[in-house]
Amino acid sequence: METATINAIHTFDVAAIRKDFPILNREVKGHPLVYFDNAATSQKPQSVIDALVHYYSFNNANVHRGIHSLAEEATADFEATRDAVKDFINSASREEIIYTRGTTEGINLVAYTWARQNLEKGDEVIISGMEHHSNIVPWQIICEQNEAKLKVIPVNDNGELLMDEYIALLNDRTKLVAVNHVSNAMGTVNPIKEIIQLAHDRGAVVLIDGAQSALHLDIDVQDLDCDFFVFSSHKLLGPTGMGILYGKKDILNAMPVFAGGGEMIKEVTFEKTTYNELPYKFEAGTPNIADAIALKPAIDYINRVGKDNIRRHEDLLLNHATERLRTIDGLQIIGDNDHKVSVLSFVISGVHPQDVGILLDNKGIAVRTGHHCAEPLMNRFCVPGTIRASFALYNTIEEVDKLAEGLIKAVKILR
Repeated sequence: METATINAIHTFDVAAIRKDFPILNREVKGHPLVYFDNAATSQKPQSVIDALVHYYSFNNANVHRGIHSLAEEATADFEATRDAVKDFINSASREEIIYTRGTTEGINLVAYTWARQNLEKGDEVIISGMEHHSNIVPWQIICEQNEAKLKVIPVNDNGELLMDEYIALLNDRTKLVAVNHVSNAMGTVNPIKEIIQLAHDRGAVVLIDGAQSALHLDIDVQDLDCDFFVFSSHKLLGPTGMGILYGKKDILNAMPVFAGGGEMIKEVTFEKTTYNELPYKFEAGTPNIADAIALKPAIDYINRVGKDNIRRHEDLLLNHATERLRTIDGLQIIGDNDHKVSVLSFVISGVHPQDVGILLDNKGIAVRTGHHCAEPLMNRFCVPGTIRASFALYNTIEEVDKLAEGLIKAVKILR
């Protein structure tokens, strides 16, 4: 990165930051792209794209065990990402950082290893009413198989968890609590430190879905004391198909393996197989090498910008958007509370979210419409879905104003 860009980022010059994201230069249907679908996936800085190209152009080789130069170079870069992730979330050990394909696989790994091994008939798993489907369905499957019970923390009218209800759900049969740090559908930030402590007081294990928080909030897994923390690279300015499962070392060591194959073994005979040490015990087969390598420059970029700077800028965008959209007749914000990161989810009376999304796209404005893989939450608010605008460090106040103007025009057309 050029020095001018580094200095610009130090003072948070959003115009300079935007130059690092090549996709923001394109047009959609004759209009400059306004990308407000960041909760679904973030855009990628040039440094991440360059890392992918560099791997395939200069040291494309399989990692681990190879003694030739390309294999050693690829392995060094591959493992450097693990160290970067360790520091990024303040894990106690690099062995606690497991590579996955994303948040969903991380949750499923825990469900099909720890939960399958530890849940017994009559045990209970607690999730929340604002979970993504990937933090609902795996627990439904395992609870059905192990004859355990799934319980749900209710959500109030402001899109916040009812903590008194959570406390009432906890008991000696509670074995696992799995909640998101931030709601993908509303942006609500949950009090996970309190949630974790209350669960631990009952002897339960806690998994935190950090897919929506890893970019926006400071993550310190040791301070949180969570047992598992999962997130995805592609929501973190990094490539798709790459994710992280953090787990406490003693818990990971006690868990059975997830998938069998190469790398997760120490020795194989037809009579018996012995398994590898952490983290490789859970990383069977040739991994997603290029995308793992390219996660490190994404983390480096975030660290250079600084999460405090990112939060301040995104809060500015969110507050401005909230003020502008409140003036639109018939618009109702879903998850209207003060404990949020950069997501604004809303409905407009008399119009369907999808119709609004299409009209905005005609102006080059990308938003997400639908249930956002949180259908139970939509049912809670008695809506078929919402329009969701989600903001990132490279978005601008001017883009927010374009969104507001586009919504006003859409309402006039659709009503």
